[in-house]
Formats: sequence, C-alpha cells, structure tokens
Amino acid sequence: MSENITFSQGLKIAVRSLSHIAKQWPLCVSFEVTNSCNADCLHCDKGGIVKENTLTPREYRELAAKLHPPFAQISGGEPLLRKDIIDVARAIKQADGLPYLIFVTNGYLLTKERYLALREAGVNQFSVSLDFPDSRHDSFRKLPGLYGRLSETIPEIARLGHGDLVLNTAITKGNLPHLLDIVKRAEEWGVGISFSAYSILRTGSRDHTIERPDELNLLDRQIGTLIRWKKEGRNIRNPVSILRKTLRFFKEGEVPCCRSGIRFLLVTPEGHFRPCAHQRSRNFVSQEELVREFSSKNQCGGCYVAIRSYADKSLPELVRDYLFSH
Repeated sequence: MSENITFSQGLKIAVRSLSHIAKQWPLCVSFEVTNSCNADCLHCDKGGIVKENTLTPREYRELAAKLHPPFAQISGGEPLLRKDIIDVARAIKQADGLPYLIFVTNGYLLTKERYLALREAGVNQFSVSLDFPDSRHDSFRKLPGLYGRLSETIPEIARLGHGDLVLNTAITKGNLPHLLDIVKRAEEWGVGISFSAYSILRTGSRDHTIERPDELNLLDRQIGTLIRWKKEGRNIRNPVSILRKTLRFFKEGEVPCCRSGIRFLLVTPEGHFRPCAHQRSRNFVSQEELVREFSSKNQCGGCYVAIRSYADKSLPELVRDYLFSH
C-alpha cells in the first residue's frame, strides 16, 4: 500500500476496515481483469495472449458495490491489454472515493497519457514490477526492451509530482544480491519501492527461491540494510514489520494463519471467486461459499506476497497505518 494516503482517506479506510473485520468481509479484493500477458515471467504461471470471456465494466461496478472493500487491486495478466481498462477502473471506484485503488502492471504499455487517464478514473497507486536494476529485467520477464521503456516512462511520470507510483520487487534467488541497487534505481527514477517474497506456489519451481544458508545469511543482511534505510526515511514503502516477516518467510518456509478469502480474495476475469492467485484448483460463486468451503479449513502458509502481508495486519496496525500515520 502507499504512504501517500491522506488523513481523510485514512479515516475512511480505517472505519470501513473495522466494519469489514467485524463482519469477516474482505479488506482487499484483487480483480484479475485478464489472464493474457505480454510478458512470460520466470516466476509466474501466466504469459501470452489467451481467449477468454471477461467481465464488463458494468459487472465490475456491481461486484465492487457488493463487496465494498476499503482496498482493491486491478491486476492480470497485464491489465493494460484491455482496451476498456479505463472504464473498468472507473467502474470499480465508488462514489465515496473508495476503494483505494491499486493498479498493478509490468509497465511496458504504460504511458504518461494512460497514467493520467487512469488517475482521472480513480486509480490511487500504480505498482510497476522491477526484478533487476538493469536489462536483466528483460530476460527474467522474457520481454525485450521492457527495462528501456521503464527507464524512460517511470521518471517521466514521477516528474509530474503525484507521488503515486511505486516499483515492486519480488525477492528471488536471482535478484537477492541486487536488492539495494534496485532501491537506488527507484531513487534515481524518483519513485518508491516495495518488496514481496517469491513463492513456489504459482510455478512449482524452486529455482528462484532462497533456501541455502549462505543465501539466507545474505538476505538477513540485505533486509537489515533495508530496515535501516527505511528508518532513515528513504523510499522503501514496506513497514518494518513486513520486512521482518518477509525474512521469516524465507527462513521458515511459511507464514502460518493465512486469512485468504476473509481478509482478501481474488475475482477472476470471468467473475469467479478464489482465495488468492495461488489457489486455482476451484472456483466459488460467492465470498460466503469461499469462506465456508475453503477459508474455514485453510492451512496454507506458503506465500507472503504483498496483498497478504498488508491484509494480515493486526487491528492496531491497521488503525495506526491508515489513520495515525498520516
């Protein structure tokens, strides 16, 4: 989530979050608006253009009104592949200014004009993936020219001064030695940076996870530096608590007590409900069915991605972060 939430936004978010926690309604809904993607990332199970029947903007409006989350995420696939993506964003945003709307993209198709149109439609934060601080990012995402585009577009958008663009890095074995360089690259481009943890749940591959003692020791040092930089006021958006839990995830292999389906859930492009992006074996027709059939029995702790880490905060953390920190 972003540190540029205003006090009035924080108050609205805090009030709605308290209500949703009491009712076991989701704090965050991730709308996967397409399964198609122009990249084919090594750490993801999506890639390429697929035939699909997706929800219309009107259907997104109805779903958003029913679920009424404090936060929502538009993701994919690559959401910018949808020609009606501006209308989709506008449909998810409600008249009261919520949900706080986060747009997740690999950035290849992002332009200043699209950025401004999405802002006008109600997007509050743009999350752009960056796996390496140089052109190795292209190889990891199998999308030639991606890093070059980001190196031009991200600083151009940052210069507009809205402060709503954040890079996101999934920590993997490959980029582990370069995490601090990624922070510096984000600073050069004038934007924030957030970190999450690679999980094998999407691909089943352990090629990118951090397991060996020497890797874990390096991660310990890197996280320690990130925490110090965070406390010094640098551009790292993760709270210290989440950075520490990210380290714990890699050291222990899990973070137990996941509340997917309750604190957060996913809506597929076709309109089905799922607990999260990793649980793809079954679709549900409602949150009630999802909670009854999955969440009440869920023992999974096999990821610590951004949407979970923020939605899993304790009640005092939620109130502090979305009200008293602004």
